[in-house]
Amino acid sequence: MTIDELAARARALVRPGRRALLGIAGSPGAGKSTLAESLLTALRGHEDAERAERGEAGAGDRVAHVPMDGFHLADTELDRLGRRDRKGAPDTFDAAGYAALLRRLREDEDEVVYAPGFARELEQPIAGSIPVPRTARLVITEGNYLLLDEGDWARVRPRLDEVWYCELDEGERVRRLVARHERFGKEHAAAVAWALGTDQRNADLVAGTRHRADLVVPMDAVRF
Repeated sequence: MTIDELAARARALVRPGRRALLGIAGSPGAGKSTLAESLLTALRGHEDAERAERGEAGAGDRVAHVPMDGFHLADTELDRLGRRDRKGAPDTFDAAGYAALLRRLREDEDEVVYAPGFARELEQPIAGSIPVPRTARLVITEGNYLLLDEGDWARVRPRLDEVWYCELDEGERVRRLVARHERFGKEHAAAVAWALGTDQRNADLVAGTRHRADLVVPMDAVRF
C-alpha cells in the first residue's frame, strides 16, 4: 500500500457537483495526522500537475484538512465539569458541534466555512482558525472517535463518505505517544502515566470501532 494508491482512492470519492468528506480514525498515536498530511501533500501535488498540463494558473485549493481536535472542550470547561484529568475521552469534546460542522461542510452552501483548530503547544482549541473554501471538493477530517456509535458521536459517521482506520504496532504506538507528550512539555514519568492510563482507556474504546471502517491502513507498512 502506497500513499499514491491511497490518494487515488481519496480522489475517487469526489463526484461532480458534490463535496466529499473522508474520515481518518484510530487510537491516540496511531498516525492519523501523519496520514492526513501525507494525503494532502500527494493530492495537492496531483492537482498542481494537472493544472500545469492544462496550462492553468492556481484555481484555489481543492482539498482541505479539518481535524476533530478543534472540538476539544477548553480546560476551563473541563475543570467546571470535573473531567480535566481524563482530557481526550469522548465526553471531553463537543461532539454535537463537530457533527454540525460536518453537516455544514456536506451541504456545501457557503463560500467559506471556518473550523476550529487545536494548538498542541497550548493544548487548547482555537476558534475559526481553519478556512475551508468553496473550492475544496474533498475535506479530510481525522480524530479518535469518528466511528464511535454512541451519543452525539453517532451523528458523525453518516456524514462521511468513507472512514479509514489507522493501525500501528501497539508498542510503537505507545512509544510515539509518550514522545509526543514529552515534546509538548510533560516529564517522562508523567508522559508514560498518561499514555498508559487515560490514553490507553481511550485507545481501547477506539479499537472497538475498527470493524466499522471502510479501510484499515497498516501504518507500519504504508510506503510514504
